[in-house]
Amino acid sequence: MKKYVEIGIGNTWMIRTEIEHEDGTETEMKGIVRPFRLRSVYLRLWIRRTVLILDLKEGFKIQTKSRKKFKIILGFYGV
Repeated sequence: MKKYVEIGIGNTWMIRTEIEHEDGTETEMKGIVRPFRLRSVYLRLWIRRTVLILDLKEGFKIQTKSRKKFKIILGFYGV
């Protein structure tokens, strides 16, 4: 099970936790869900269909999404 704690604008809540389950489903909750063991920190900038991600563990990535959004997110990945 992976957990993503995200702080920023563009999501449903300013601070949220997204839990990715083993079967691929996701659950989104308001606030920070504990326990949380930090694995990596990332900054995500989503402008229209382009997503720029700077991850301390995986480096810099660019993704293209099908929907148009604007988000600025500081995220923490863990278990």
